Amino acid sequence: MSGAVFGFSIWIIIGFGIVLLGIIDIFSKKPAAFWANSKPFEVKDVKGYNRATGLLFIAYGLVFNLLGIPLLMGQNNPFIILSMVGVMFETIVMMAVYSIVITKKYKK
Repeated sequence: MSGAVFGFSIWIIIGFGIVLLGIIDIFSKKPAAFWANSKPFEVKDVKGYNRATGLLFIAYGLVFNLLGIPLLMGQNNPFIILSMVGVMFETIVMMAVYSIVITKKYKK
Protein backbone atom coordinates (compact mmCIF):
# COMPACT_ATOMS: atom_id res chain seq x y z
CA MET A 1 0.00 0.00 0.00
CA SER A 2 1.49 3.33 -0.99
CA GLY A 3 1.87 6.16 1.47
CA ALA A 4 -0.78 8.25 -0.28
CA VAL A 5 -3.39 5.50 -0.03
CA PHE A 6 -2.44 4.77 3.59
CA GLY A 7 -2.74 8.46 4.54
CA PHE A 8 -6.08 8.76 2.76
CA SER A 9 -7.33 5.61 4.52
CA ILE A 10 -6.50 7.10 7.92
CA TRP A 11 -8.20 10.37 6.87
CA ILE A 12 -11.37 8.47 5.83
CA ILE A 13 -11.45 6.48 9.08
CA ILE A 14 -11.31 9.73 11.08
CA GLY A 15 -14.04 11.28 8.90
CA PHE A 16 -16.34 8.32 9.37
CA GLY A 17 -15.59 8.40 13.10
CA ILE A 18 -16.97 11.94 13.13
CA VAL A 19 -20.02 10.76 11.17
CA LEU A 20 -20.50 7.99 13.75
CA LEU A 21 -20.42 10.59 16.54
CA GLY A 22 -23.18 12.45 14.72
CA ILE A 23 -25.30 9.32 14.45
CA ILE A 24 -24.80 8.61 18.15
CA ASP A 25 -25.81 12.21 18.96
CA ILE A 26 -29.04 11.89 16.95
CA PHE A 27 -30.16 8.87 18.99
CA SER A 28 -28.92 10.11 22.37
CA LYS A 29 -31.54 10.61 25.10
CA LYS A 30 -29.63 13.35 26.91
CA PRO A 31 -28.34 16.58 25.32
CA ALA A 32 -25.29 15.98 23.17
CA ALA A 33 -22.08 17.73 24.21
CA PHE A 34 -20.50 19.84 21.52
CA TRP A 35 -17.53 21.48 23.24
CA ALA A 36 -14.92 19.23 24.84
CA ASN A 37 -14.96 18.97 28.63
CA SER A 38 -18.05 21.14 29.08
CA LYS A 39 -21.63 20.45 29.97
CA PRO A 40 -24.25 21.33 27.39
CA PHE A 41 -26.54 24.24 28.21
CA GLU A 42 -30.15 23.68 29.31
CA VAL A 43 -32.04 22.58 26.21
CA LYS A 44 -35.75 23.17 25.59
CA ASP A 45 -36.12 20.37 22.98
CA VAL A 46 -33.57 17.61 23.55
CA LYS A 47 -34.64 15.51 20.55
CA GLY A 48 -34.48 18.49 18.14
CA TYR A 49 -31.20 19.71 19.62
CA ASN A 50 -29.57 16.28 19.32
CA ARG A 51 -30.83 15.92 15.75
CA ALA A 52 -29.41 19.33 14.78
CA THR A 53 -26.08 18.65 16.49
CA GLY A 54 -25.87 15.14 15.02
CA LEU A 55 -26.61 16.34 11.50
CA LEU A 56 -23.95 19.03 11.93
CA PHE A 57 -21.38 16.37 12.84
CA ILE A 58 -22.47 14.12 9.97
CA ALA A 59 -22.14 16.97 7.48
CA TYR A 60 -18.75 17.88 8.96
CA GLY A 61 -17.50 14.29 8.64
CA LEU A 62 -18.66 13.92 5.04
CA VAL A 63 -17.09 17.22 3.95
CA PHE A 64 -13.96 16.25 5.90
CA ASN A 65 -13.75 13.05 3.83
CA LEU A 66 -14.14 14.98 0.57
CA LEU A 67 -11.38 17.37 1.62
CA GLY A 68 -9.04 14.38 1.97
CA ILE A 69 -9.13 13.53 -1.74
CA PRO A 70 -5.95 15.53 -2.52
CA LEU A 71 -4.07 13.09 -0.27
CA LEU A 72 -4.42 10.49 -3.03
CA MET A 73 -2.24 12.58 -5.36
CA GLY A 74 0.95 11.90 -3.45
CA GLN A 75 3.25 13.40 -0.89
CA ASN A 76 4.56 16.47 -2.74
CA ASN A 77 1.18 17.55 -4.03
CA PRO A 78 0.43 21.29 -3.74
CA PHE A 79 -3.31 20.54 -3.48
CA ILE A 80 -2.74 19.27 0.07
CA ILE A 81 -3.05 22.94 1.02
CA LEU A 82 -6.72 22.71 -0.02
CA SER A 83 -7.20 19.92 2.52
CA MET A 84 -5.57 21.87 5.33
CA VAL A 85 -7.25 25.20 4.63
CA GLY A 86 -10.55 23.46 3.88
CA VAL A 87 -10.61 21.68 7.24
CA MET A 88 -9.77 24.91 9.07
CA PHE A 89 -12.55 26.77 7.25
CA GLU A 90 -14.98 23.89 7.74
CA THR A 91 -14.25 23.80 11.48
CA ILE A 92 -14.81 27.54 11.85
CA VAL A 93 -18.11 27.28 9.94
CA MET A 94 -19.18 24.35 12.13
CA MET A 95 -18.47 26.28 15.33
CA ALA A 96 -20.30 29.33 13.97
CA VAL A 97 -23.36 27.30 12.96
CA TYR A 98 -23.46 25.68 16.38
CA SER A 99 -22.98 28.93 18.29
CA ILE A 100 -25.23 31.16 16.19
CA VAL A 101 -27.97 28.84 14.91
CA ILE A 102 -28.28 25.77 17.15
CA THR A 103 -27.58 27.48 20.47
CA LYS A 104 -29.99 30.30 19.65
CA LYS A 105 -32.76 27.89 18.65
CA TYR A 106 -32.52 25.34 21.48
CA LYS A 107 -31.17 27.20 24.53
CA LYS A 108 -33.67 27.48 27.35
